Amino acid sequence: MRKFDEKAVFSVFAVLLFCGVIVSLCVGKYPLSFTDIAGLLTGKIQNSMKSRVFFFLRLPRTVVALIAGAGLGLAGWVYQTVFRNPLASPDITGISSGANLGAAVVIVVAGNSAITVASGAFAGGLAAVLAVAFLVRSTKSNTTSTFILSGIIIASVSKAAIMLLKYYADSDSGLAAIEYWTMGSLASVTMSKLSGILPFWIVGFAGLLLLHRQIVLLSLSDEEAESLGVNVRLSRFSVLSFSTLLVSSVISITGLISFSGLIAPHIARLITGKRDFRTMILSALTGAFVIVVSDIAARSIGSSEIPISIVTTFFGVPFLVFFMLKRRRNIT
Repeated sequence: MRKFDEKAVFSVFAVLLFCGVIVSLCVGKYPLSFTDIAGLLTGKIQNSMKSRVFFFLRLPRTVVALIAGAGLGLAGWVYQTVFRNPLASPDITGISSGANLGAAVVIVVAGNSAITVASGAFAGGLAAVLAVAFLVRSTKSNTTSTFILSGIIIASVSKAAIMLLKYYADSDSGLAAIEYWTMGSLASVTMSKLSGILPFWIVGFAGLLLLHRQIVLLSLSDEEAESLGVNVRLSRFSVLSFSTLLVSSVISITGLISFSGLIAPHIARLITGKRDFRTMILSALTGAFVIVVSDIAARSIGSSEIPISIVTTFFGVPFLVFFMLKRRRNIT
């Protein structure tokens, strides 16, 4: 793409994202107008109900939608680049499954407390990646395929453990809570939850931005990357660690959100045609836009709010069909 075109694309995405944020702040069971929001931000409106809705519910929810989408979109780009697999996503290292298992264990053992579930999900995601690292180290093979197979193993074990927990969970509350968490939702987001995960998100996001050159070079073979001065083992470990921190911090309070980390990098690559730093940033912007719009739809489609993964799945499946048809045309 020409430089002018790239600026235009980023400008369009920035405008779309800004419009999505404004709509997200306004839409809900207690609607707020743009004038209300402007008045609340400038202090001209002192209405206690509007103030509570905006500052304690709507604003943190919108911010979480932004950082969740940006984090998942960026992590998806990292996985697809590092693993050289266009269908790679946060699931490939077992992070999502591990977080799901951690949340399920907490729900069954300690109940459906928001703080404990978020803590369990975060711990589960980190434990999953540590388990993957242990398997890779045990095999003494640091190749991309070893990481992928190790992630599949951990994900399969986690899913089996979750099925066992569902079997023994209380059918009246525990089972329903596990199922609802796996479908993802931003309904329970609060300012305290946002402030709790924001430092981890910032560290993970900033770490990946700083390592963008190493990430791109890891898309080459190990020999080519090493010839260009990259410490492959250290770089891959660092990249996966920051990705884990980023994804785990997000899904620990949102639950599992499907397809965002998969489709956002594809959209960005279709626009730029590259795997460079600009595509990395565009993946984050695309992911943020997808989650913001999906969250708006989740609380607007029906009389009651639906899980956000249902919406993202409806967005993601047509795109995957398009991607499959495109690859088939390229092959033939």
